[in-house]
Amino acid sequence: MNAEELLKKYGAGTREFIAADLREANLSGVNLSKANLSQANLSVSNLSGANLSEANLSRTKLNVARLSGANLTKADLSGANLNVANLIRADLSGANLTQAALVRAELVLADLSGVNLSRANLSEANLREAKLRQATLLRANLSSADLRSASLTGATLEQANLQGADLSKADLSGANLSGAELRQANLNQANLSGADLSGANLRWADLSGAKLHGADLSGAKLSGADLSRADLSNTNLMNTSLVYADLSQVNLIRADWIGADLTGATLTGARVHAVSRFGIKTEGITCEWIDLSPTGDQSQIHRFAAEEHKKFFKSTPPTVQVVIDAPLSSAGHLALAAAYHQIAQHCKTLGSPPSIDVGRRRTTLTFGLNGDEQLFAIAYVAILPFQDAKTVRQQILGLLNMVRSQGTQELSVKELERLEQLSAALTQISQQTEKIRMSPPLPSQEPTPAEKPALERETNFFAAPTQTILTNSSDRTLTAYYHPMFGKRFMSPSSFAKAGLQSATANKPTLLPVSVVIDFLRGFYYLDR
Repeated sequence: MNAEELLKKYGAGTREFIAADLREANLSGVNLSKANLSQANLSVSNLSGANLSEANLSRTKLNVARLSGANLTKADLSGANLNVANLIRADLSGANLTQAALVRAELVLADLSGVNLSRANLSEANLREAKLRQATLLRANLSSADLRSASLTGATLEQANLQGADLSKADLSGANLSGAELRQANLNQANLSGADLSGANLRWADLSGAKLHGADLSGAKLSGADLSRADLSNTNLMNTSLVYADLSQVNLIRADWIGADLTGATLTGARVHAVSRFGIKTEGITCEWIDLSPTGDQSQIHRFAAEEHKKFFKSTPPTVQVVIDAPLSSAGHLALAAAYHQIAQHCKTLGSPPSIDVGRRRTTLTFGLNGDEQLFAIAYVAILPFQDAKTVRQQILGLLNMVRSQGTQELSVKELERLEQLSAALTQISQQTEKIRMSPPLPSQEPTPAEKPALERETNFFAAPTQTILTNSSDRTLTAYYHPMFGKRFMSPSSFAKAGLQSATANKPTLLPVSVVIDFLRGFYYLDR
């Protein structure tokens, strides 16, 4: 069948042209809308400007075909062969190109919005400035493809192969690139704001100047990647590998990178306001200075002396642990949440709730902190819901007062200044919590016999013996308080007395040696500005 016969039959109403042989045919500008050309051979044919909207071109051979400016909207091109085809400025919006072959195809300025390209082969294809908005490229092969300035907003590229692809200045905002292969890809100045790159392989990729605001890079591999001057503000970098990555002058404001590995990375000039300094691996990093200003305007520059950055960035976060010698019940969990919510209303220092580890016999509340200077203040308020609160608070105040009265000769002028700052902060938080009157919550009416066991367990939980353990950023611990009955609640009063221990009702502060407290305080890191 030649082109003339095809057009004559089409004009007469025929739409079925399955497996037609139209190699090298000239069909430029023709109307073949809704025609069935499945399995046809149109290789090296000229279809420039043709109307093939809603046509069935599944498994059709269109190798080296000219389709520039063609209308292929909603066409079925599944399994079609379009290798080295010219699709410049073609409209393929809404088309089905699943498993299509487009190796080295020319798709410059083509409209592929909403196209399904799942498992398609676009290796070395030229998609410069193409529109791929909301397109589906699940497991597609785009290795070494040219996607410069292409628009891929909201596109699905999950597990796609983009190794060595050029995506410079491309718009991938909101795109799904989870698990994608992007080794050595060029993403210079690309827009990846809000994109999902979790688990993606970006080793040795060029992300310099890229916009990654609010993106998810958790578990991604960025070893050796260039992220210099990139915007990673509010980005999820949890458990991300950034080994030997270039993060110079990167914007990390409010990024979350707990568990990230920055071994050997360069961080000079990074903007790190509201970024945790803890829980990251930083062995062998290069960092001459950082920007701590809230807006990244370099108004708060901190320069590091030799090796000082090792003290600033730590793998161990400071924590306050309250260990309760009783398991946490569901009712107790609710009461505990209500108690800490009440405390937070009066004391902003208690910003985040604790992590809770419930065992068969004990419950551990762990408060993660942003700095050593918060340790005593958080310990002071964390104990408030419990019966031990008064004793623990006396103990904490007593520890600092003991150092002020007995340890001044051992402290330098700078250390004395910091001790006074800690004492002042503790006094301030003491005043803030004066209005709080903690008590185990009581039911609004007399509990039923069925409710009484749960209420009793809840009351026993808050009355149980406790420990308060402080850990600083140098991984030094200080047991600020240990109830004498902790771990001994199954002992009878008689056996307790025979053991020569304190009465179960005695609960008085016992101060530690002043040298122990001073050693703990010397493990604090202070950021001097």
